[in-house]
Amino acid sequence: MAETELDLRDVPPPQRHPKIHNAFESLDSGDVLTILNDHEPKPLFYEFRAEVETFDAEGYEVEQRDERTFVAKLPKQ
Repeated sequence: MAETELDLRDVPPPQRHPKIHNAFESLDSGDVLTILNDHEPKPLFYEFRAEVETFDAEGYEVEQRDERTFVAKLPKQ
């Protein structure tokens, strides 16, 4: 299992989701995409659950490290 990390806190909002989707698509089965975000990525979770067949919604995790840092793990089946 490999883990890829994206720090999106300084990426303009319109560029975030395409960047996340591209990174996720490049993962192998069993890998995890970890994103660092400046807000809770709940809309992203719902988007992935509805649109990305290989997203393992059961394995999704998110934690808030401080006011400006949310860490979400998006596993690929």
